[in-house]
Amino acid sequence: MMGPVYVITDPGAPRPVPDQARAALRGGARCVQIRDKHASDADLAALVTRLLPEVSAHGARLIVNDRVEVALATGAHGLHVGQGDGDPAAIRARLPAGMILGLSIETLAQARRIPPGVDYIGAGPIRATTTKPDHAAPIGLAGLARIVAAAGLPTYAIGGLGPEDAAAIRATGAIGMAVVSAVTRAPDMEAATRRLVAHWSPQ
Repeated sequence: MMGPVYVITDPGAPRPVPDQARAALRGGARCVQIRDKHASDADLAALVTRLLPEVSAHGARLIVNDRVEVALATGAHGLHVGQGDGDPAAIRARLPAGMILGLSIETLAQARRIPPGVDYIGAGPIRATTTKPDHAAPIGLAGLARIVAAAGLPTYAIGGLGPEDAAAIRATGAIGMAVVSAVTRAPDMEAATRRLVAHWSPQ
């Protein structure tokens, strides 16, 4: 659907968000999520508008985190929401046909009650991570496998993952890995993305 490597940008990382997104695209990521909990809607919309043509030119998808209004105003490829960001069914009803909707899933119970209209889920955290200090309890690989089976939707694993995790994540039935620090805080972000892609699809 969006490729196995899903890179989430981090405004707190050493390099600017546009540089993170471009490096991820050059490295082979086919999905880039723009996440910034503190930027204004106007600033975030300006960033998305700036990056959207570049992401599209790579045949990739740009996903906006949380901000329904920004996704709608910019015509982003998709929107990703968490458990506290409103009713996914109501949000789906506001989105135009063809706009992707992703949902964060943290527990098996949540995986069993995903409303129609959600296109993919992000399941985790697999491990504790400093990127999101308020995260839910880690689910581990066994928890991921249970969520994949219960949700019946394309699933990206998230939470403290790196290239060495690719085979184990793939074995759970997940379609890919969503990463933040593994790319955005790497010395060479493009090379880090390439390693993730290569480990997911070994020759």
